[in-house]
This record gives sequence, C-alpha cells and structure tokens, in this order.
Amino acid sequence: MKVFLTGGAGYIGTHILTALLGRGWQACVFDNYSNSTPRALERVRALAGRDFEAVEGDITDPGQLRAALAAFRPDAVIHLAGLKAVGESAADPLLYYRNNVHGTMTLLQAMTETGIGRIVFSSSATVYGVPHYVPHDEAHPLSPVNPYGRTKLFNEEIIRDWIVAGKGQSAVILRYFNPVGAHESGRIGEDPTGIPNNLMPFVSQVAVGRRAALDIFGDDYETRDGTGERDYIHVVDLACAHLEALSHSAGHAGCDVFNIGTGQGATVLELVRTYERVSGRAIPYRIAPRRAGDNAVSRADPTRAQEVLGWRAERDLEDMCRSAWIWQSGNPEGYG
Repeated sequence: MKVFLTGGAGYIGTHILTALLGRGWQACVFDNYSNSTPRALERVRALAGRDFEAVEGDITDPGQLRAALAAFRPDAVIHLAGLKAVGESAADPLLYYRNNVHGTMTLLQAMTETGIGRIVFSSSATVYGVPHYVPHDEAHPLSPVNPYGRTKLFNEEIIRDWIVAGKGQSAVILRYFNPVGAHESGRIGEDPTGIPNNLMPFVSQVAVGRRAALDIFGDDYETRDGTGERDYIHVVDLACAHLEALSHSAGHAGCDVFNIGTGQGATVLELVRTYERVSGRAIPYRIAPRRAGDNAVSRADPTRAQEVLGWRAERDLEDMCRSAWIWQSGNPEGYG
C-alpha cells in the first residue's frame, strides 16, 4: 500500500510512519516543518532501514498538494497536519480555522482532482466537549468548547459531506484521547516547541532538568485524588490503530468514526507518581488554579474500534511513562 501522510514529520506522524514502513508499505510525508523537523525523518529512516519520500509543503497550498499527490499516486491519505494548542486556538482562532479547516478542504479538493478516495483523519476527543456521561462512546453529543475542538468537528462534518457527494469514497475518523510515550528505541518521541501544552512532555522536561516544577491545575475535582483524570494512549498503539483503519477503509465505502483510547483513566498525580517510579527522578509540582474548560474526567469507550477494526491498546501507563523517559533522558533537548 502507498500512503500519503500530511504532518508526517510530527510526533504522531513519525510513529505512524515507522509502523507503515515496518509493514512493508510505501510512504510519502508532506510537512511544512512548522512544528517538526526533518531530523526526525532521518531517525525514522535509520530505525526502519527503509527509505520513503518527503515533500516540504503547506497544507493550505493547493498547487503543492496537487503536485505531491499526482507524483506519488497514493492508495490512501492519513491527514495529521494541523495546529493543536487549545490556548493558542482561543487567542488566535482565525489562524486555526485557516490552517486546520481550510487546510482540510484544500486537501480534499486536491484528492478529488487527483482521483484519490480514501482518507484516515486525525480527530480528537475534544469534539465531545463537556461530558454528558463517561466513558465517551462515539454517539456522545458533540459540543467542543474551544476553537481547536471546533476545527476538528468542522473537519469531521466536511469529510462526511465529501463522502456523501462522492462515489465509493472511504473515510475513517479517529478520535484520539491523550497520546503519550515514545518508540521503544528512544530515537523518536515528543519534542514540543516552546513550553509544552500537554502533561507528559512537561513532566519529562521536569524529570530531565529542563524545567523546575510542574503546575497541576486543580486538586479539587471529583476524582480519586482531586486531580483531573484522562485516558492516556501509547503513541505506538495509536499508530497501530491507523494501520488497522487503513486496512478497514480498503474494503469499506462511507465514513466510520472510532474512539482511540484504552478505556482506562489515570489522574495527573497517578501519572506523576508512575513517572517518578520508572525514571527514578523526583517530579516537583505545585497546585495551581483550575484552567477554564478543563473537565474532571475524560475517558474513552473503545469497544467499537475493538469490534470493527480488531484493534486494542496493548500498553499500560507504566509502559507510556517508561518509554517517554527513555526518549527524554536520551534526548534532553529533543531533536535540537
């Protein structure tokens, strides 16, 4: 199979790319490196022992996309490219709508013009918004509470309409919960620019000495220890889900949606204590006020992915923390 990955040089993209190459498939990465680096792709080449194509381009540029798709002629597209910081999306919503929504529209138009009819889309559990019930299944009402989440929801609806208007096209929408961890080799991992927006890379940077302490936003939620509870999914398990989604899309027309999580929750303090145990490092923290928009609990019901895709998360919280520490301790400054 030939697979075109938008945003393929990023954290999730490099792990999916490694999995694709490991299965013997061909790949072409399309990335503008705004939140990634070509150095990560060099590490994937070394890990996989195989080469792949890479094109530098912007998801909002129709000419660049058409040329890359026409040259590579993929069987399917995995669409990962997008901005993803919730706070930044609130401060600059037009940037997010232009990049995330317009970028998806540009991609679908280019796919239509080059005769490519299969896509796996990187969505998010943020589309659910404030929980009506937990765990979330795919039928949970959709009501995101920030511009980032709304871009994901709008993209889902645009993809559905593209499917309805097409002829035999296939789309699989994967709603990620909280991807964490790194490849077992420690050669690729999460390397956010600036101050990390997510918990695990911040904890990792505290453990390696790049940051002094972790801020825990709220300790008065109705959870086991008062801190927020999330469904963390190992990035390698997430990558495997994309391969199963590609296989599913090969024999299925229409649009399917799947939650990608473990179905298990861990609180912030549980993650911190697990990380301390596997790394042997203390993680200093301080309690800060709650952040607006944070829910007490977010947890997936992954039953549909298990039953339809035949996919199941295999790695637990300890595996996630250990692999994150192997990556960070071996690469204190990330890819820099």
